[in-house]
Amino acid sequence: MMVYFLPDSASGTHPNQLVLVYLLSMTDARSALSEQDIQKKIEETRKRFRIEYAQDSSDKYDSRDVDRLWKDDVLVDGYLEWRHFEVEDTLKMIDESLQWRKEFKLNDINESSVQKSLFESGMHYLHGYDKEGNKLFWFRVKLHVKDVKMLTEKKRYVAFWLESYARREPGIPLTVIFDMSEAGLSCIDMDLIKYIINCFQVYYPRLLCKMLMYEMPWIMNAAWKIVKNMLSQDAIDKLKFVSKSDIQNYVDRENLPSYMGGTDPFKFSYPPLPDDVFQNPISETGQEDDTESKDDDLEAKDTLEPSSPTLRTRNVYLAQDGDNDGSIRWKGSRRPTVTFKGTLLYISPDDELCFGHREGEKRCPIMLNNVTKNQVAFKVRTTAPEKYRVKPSNSSCGAGKSMEITVSLHGGSLCSPQDRFLIMAAEMEPCSGGGSTDLAQFWKGVPKAKIMEHRLRCRMLESIKSALSPVTDRSHKMETNSYQDMHTMLLQLMASSSRLEQKMDHCLWWQKLLTVLVTALTALGFSALYIQYTGEWPF
Repeated sequence: MMVYFLPDSASGTHPNQLVLVYLLSMTDARSALSEQDIQKKIEETRKRFRIEYAQDSSDKYDSRDVDRLWKDDVLVDGYLEWRHFEVEDTLKMIDESLQWRKEFKLNDINESSVQKSLFESGMHYLHGYDKEGNKLFWFRVKLHVKDVKMLTEKKRYVAFWLESYARREPGIPLTVIFDMSEAGLSCIDMDLIKYIINCFQVYYPRLLCKMLMYEMPWIMNAAWKIVKNMLSQDAIDKLKFVSKSDIQNYVDRENLPSYMGGTDPFKFSYPPLPDDVFQNPISETGQEDDTESKDDDLEAKDTLEPSSPTLRTRNVYLAQDGDNDGSIRWKGSRRPTVTFKGTLLYISPDDELCFGHREGEKRCPIMLNNVTKNQVAFKVRTTAPEKYRVKPSNSSCGAGKSMEITVSLHGGSLCSPQDRFLIMAAEMEPCSGGGSTDLAQFWKGVPKAKIMEHRLRCRMLESIKSALSPVTDRSHKMETNSYQDMHTMLLQLMASSSRLEQKMDHCLWWQKLLTVLVTALTALGFSALYIQYTGEWPF
């Protein structure tokens, strides 16, 4: 996770300086441990938390959060990684986080839990994506008015957005944009800022990918120095200041408003809440099912149901055919691939579908493995049904069996980091059928609490850029020619080295011969001198 701030004249930060200290420190901490060591740390953390914190904790924590802590290795691993696998610090972090979750009743929070006026203000909202495909969380600082009486409600307002996103996109980080354009000192609320910092430092480990501080006025430098003292070194290493001139290094124009130099016409308004991204289910022909979509949208707005308990393992899988092609490099990929372990299905890949421009790269398989004793129905949705074809998109998988879903790009469509897929699964009764009519009836009657959901994002191969613009294509060809020239030069160098080695061997042979001759002549010389002075042979 990283934080970016766009540079301004006051800060003097160079726009191309990317601070990676945080990433490196976390990577070093993890790389120093084996998978067995990490698992031992997880078990030690649970054991000590149970003994030192969880005794008579019914008034302290929500039992649902504690239950998740016992079952979800990914959750505990996230806390440990954020604290560099120091168990003592991790326990304190978990204790503070779980108390906060109960205080704000996050397991039951929904849209009705937040005052309507806060939504209408447009201070915070989710909209758009950065260049890496991470969701943008906007903080419009100029719209904030400091009010001590509203502080608790504003905290709940922020918690609603973060909790709703964490449930909808588990394991996928956010990019935060602090839009400080036209903001003054009257907009600065240090208590709220400290709370927001704690949200990303303590309450939601791994949720923050990067943070862009946009156009911070010079008059706020003093306030920034105070905020900096609240941050850990890890968090400081994630911050970058940005301005209008370089924010497009991180976010494309189509996801930026016009005052930031972008072309996005989006204007926040409430109601309804924006960004209900999983609206359009896809069929095998790629057609949208509007009726089912509307029903699900209405149901989704009532409450934010917690996701089913899941476990994400770190099993390493061999690369698929074509991965060894030197001309293909993965852009922003998080390899090696791991398997998502759900309560009903194991799904591989766990979080990303990767596509390319060449014919063999326009399809991506999804492997489902039914780990229950009953048949499991599943269906697949996407945010871009016009671009993808899914076969099968609505079917069932027998008990203990596996099934492959093929996702393919339609026509000349290209994948985008903003594209998402949602796999929904529910366990069927033994008497249930598997036909399309039976499945349609089954999905109408299955309770939402019994549906397992898993989301996948899309990634594109870097070589896909060659199809997007002639300039990039020429650059790719030049790069290919450069590699060929380097290969030729290397062969020539190896041939020259071989010839030089032969000459050196030849020289060494002559050197040995000359050494023998010189030794023989020297011996003869000494013998002649000996005979001359003694009149006798030396032997």
